Amino acid sequence: MNPKERIEQNFFNSAQLKLSAMSTLAPCIELASQHLLESFQRSNKVLSCGNGGSAADAQHFSSELVNRFEQERRSLPAIALTTDTSALTSIANDYRFEAIFSRQIEALGNAGDILLAISTTGNSANIVQAIKTAYSRNMSIIALTGYDGGKIAPLLTKQDVEIRVPAHNTARIQEIHLLIIHCLCDLIDHHLCSN
Repeated sequence: MNPKERIEQNFFNSAQLKLSAMSTLAPCIELASQHLLESFQRSNKVLSCGNGGSAADAQHFSSELVNRFEQERRSLPAIALTTDTSALTSIANDYRFEAIFSRQIEALGNAGDILLAISTTGNSANIVQAIKTAYSRNMSIIALTGYDGGKIAPLLTKQDVEIRVPAHNTARIQEIHLLIIHCLCDLIDHHLCSN
């Protein structure tokens, strides 16, 4: 395959997966948006975390809530646990890498808050630990996963929402995770700006 064909194949695969996953993911995205809105109405916040590209997605989500997405609305309380390099490196150094998010949740998480946990495979040890710590703080979980949900899926309760991309390719999963984040932001905007 030449470079142009590879590019076209990537575009095709991405579009095909988005269209085939749409009907499966839409109800989960809608439910997650309802959980977020209810949390904001109670003056709670959302904490988000992920590794690598998922860390960027966590930050992207947080910035869209704190600032704005596509409409003018009030700022919403959201913190990406991936941004404080001093906290991340000191926790990894003094404890272990698996604790970089859970230690922050111990400090910042409150009952009624939501943890947006992003892991393409569902197996990231620090995300698994973050979820366990969030439960100890009486928080609920919205998990963006892929593959078979990994170690995260069996941890989740009926009060949580897993949005699992039905794919086994990390790049395609991450592309849909970003679309999910934009859908959540759009639904939040639509609700807050129409009421």
